[in-house]
Amino acid sequence: MTGTTPTHCPYCALQCGMTLTRDAVVAPRDDVPANRGGLCQKGWSAAELLTVPDRLTTPLVRRARGGPLEPCTWDEALDMVAARLRALAAAHGPDAVAVFGGGGLTNEKAYQLGKFARIALRTSQIDYNGRFCMSSAAAASNRAFGMDRGLPGPITDVAAADVLLLAGGNVAETMPPFMRHVARLKEAGGALVVIDPRRTPTARQADLHLQPTPGTDLALANGLLHLAMTEGMLDKDYIAERTTGFDAVRTVVNGYWPERVERITGVPVAHMREAVRMLAAGRRSLILTARGAEQHAQGVDTVSAFINLALALGLPGTEGSGYGCVTGQGNGQGGREHGQKADQLPGYRRIDDPAARAHVAGVWGVDPADLPGPGRSAYELLSALGTADGPRAMLLFGSNPVVSAPRASAVEERLDALDLLVVADFVPSETVRRADVVLPTAQWAEESGTMTNLEGRVLRRRQAVPRPDGVRTDLEILAGLAERLGAPGAWSTDPAAVFDELRAASAGGVADYAGITYRRIEDEGGVFWPCPSEDHPGTPRPFLDRFPTPDGRARFVPVEHRGPAEEVDAEYPVYLTTGRVLAQYQSGAQTRRVPELVKASPEPFVELHPDLAERAGIAEGDLVAVRSRRGEAVGRARLSDAIRADTIFMPFHWGGRGRANSLTGTALDPTSRMPEFKVCAASISPAD
Repeated sequence: MTGTTPTHCPYCALQCGMTLTRDAVVAPRDDVPANRGGLCQKGWSAAELLTVPDRLTTPLVRRARGGPLEPCTWDEALDMVAARLRALAAAHGPDAVAVFGGGGLTNEKAYQLGKFARIALRTSQIDYNGRFCMSSAAAASNRAFGMDRGLPGPITDVAAADVLLLAGGNVAETMPPFMRHVARLKEAGGALVVIDPRRTPTARQADLHLQPTPGTDLALANGLLHLAMTEGMLDKDYIAERTTGFDAVRTVVNGYWPERVERITGVPVAHMREAVRMLAAGRRSLILTARGAEQHAQGVDTVSAFINLALALGLPGTEGSGYGCVTGQGNGQGGREHGQKADQLPGYRRIDDPAARAHVAGVWGVDPADLPGPGRSAYELLSALGTADGPRAMLLFGSNPVVSAPRASAVEERLDALDLLVVADFVPSETVRRADVVLPTAQWAEESGTMTNLEGRVLRRRQAVPRPDGVRTDLEILAGLAERLGAPGAWSTDPAAVFDELRAASAGGVADYAGITYRRIEDEGGVFWPCPSEDHPGTPRPFLDRFPTPDGRARFVPVEHRGPAEEVDAEYPVYLTTGRVLAQYQSGAQTRRVPELVKASPEPFVELHPDLAERAGIAEGDLVAVRSRRGEAVGRARLSDAIRADTIFMPFHWGGRGRANSLTGTALDPTSRMPEFKVCAASISPAD
């Protein structure tokens, strides 16, 4: 550790470059393309996380059911966890133990966690909170392109584009430095099109804002493609040479004539026509989706509809153009590539593929037959905890599902039904407070590792400050448990050694990191995967020559609009949609502990249109009770004509009475298993 250490922000998937001194002073870096010298309010205040008053620095155990958490030694905590895991597995089988990870873990920790589940515990029951974030875009990209990687090229392509269409993303609040690239696009004469039920800070900067009814994005995308077809905007040569399946899509999209789509979505035909003409006229056009379009029970098909539009216009695989996904969590990209998902092994390999199993088992030094098969997805796993045929214990790293999971009150009940809940964290989050064993972990600036940002660029996060006495890294925790469980193979606590093993495990996979080394990342400012050898330059734009499908072509996928799983009715007459605000992040476990951020965004709120507020007898600043079929939450009224009169919005960063995820639905996408966070039926009234 030197006086000033170059590293990256602990928050979103931009992974903005920053420096950190040993005195914990943050400054932005101008050598990282993602932010080029800019930081958001969260980034500037990130060092305050290191000294929050309630930082966990000693292991805690609950010695009796319902008793308090009490300090103990590391040996006592790890011995207790290992003994109880062995006993539960012996009594109920290896799937009696579950593992839940997070999209903020470094690549090394995500890899080691997946390995630990499969060969130390031999359980199939592992998933992570990225299932709630990126899974729909990932599934749709895989079936269209044969690969899932956030942006189709470097983030600097945004500034060079003629048109950017952003569906369901509010990057001005969720990743503000992204807007620097949008500003350059507009300064050069480019245009921004935003699809969102709210006139968000991002939508306010758009040249065109399409404001659909929540849950109708798929119909809108099909309607845009219909207009492109009927008005002669298709790139027919591209469709013939680089794609398959267009005829089936044409047949479906013929049914989405503009007037019908206007009735479904509420978006005027003139606005749809203008959006398509802007995209088709651009020499370089980008279509990006984010959580607003993806967190639905038809999220995969919705993303496929936008991919179909991009393919019909000849965008993917063309330099500076294409379809991409605005990844959310800090390592949302890398976290899903190396084994945290229930159905995947490192390198984005399928766990039910015999060749994949053989390769990874060879790296781990075990028999492929000893690797478990696919397990439950995230919400299904949380819902099964403590049930007759579900896991009896869970190890949880880097997540706070008591706030972030759908139908969160039911998740609380399932966590409480476990025989053993072990949580590794650095603050007493809402989930930590329900744990039987708490293991205090190092923070972002106290350990090293790699992150993969939304570009697919692998970056170095460097240790800048020493960790407090009594705190261990996640790698040390996993190594300590693996030793006690008699797990086969090597369990290094050195991130560089774990990364080298990850490289070998990913070699030959879709997400191939074999040629990426710490030295190359430092010398080159990050390396894009796939990178199969150390003399390979990396792949900033993966689809220029061909798509990684068997025939090298992208696939059109016909999709039909189905609407949300839960429609409004007389009892629940308004749509509820959820999202994020600028000063808070994810479940708020980190940002709600930073005074500057709490001052900027102190409490949950309900955004609603003045007309709706008048009908409900609600005034600005009143406490509002929001109810759904699953529960109730309370927030302070914010009246705004930026939202549709049939829709309300709540941010999801708070627990307690203000927990928006007490309300959200549990319908799952049939492919990605993504819960439908973005729309459910609700009612509002003045709160008691």
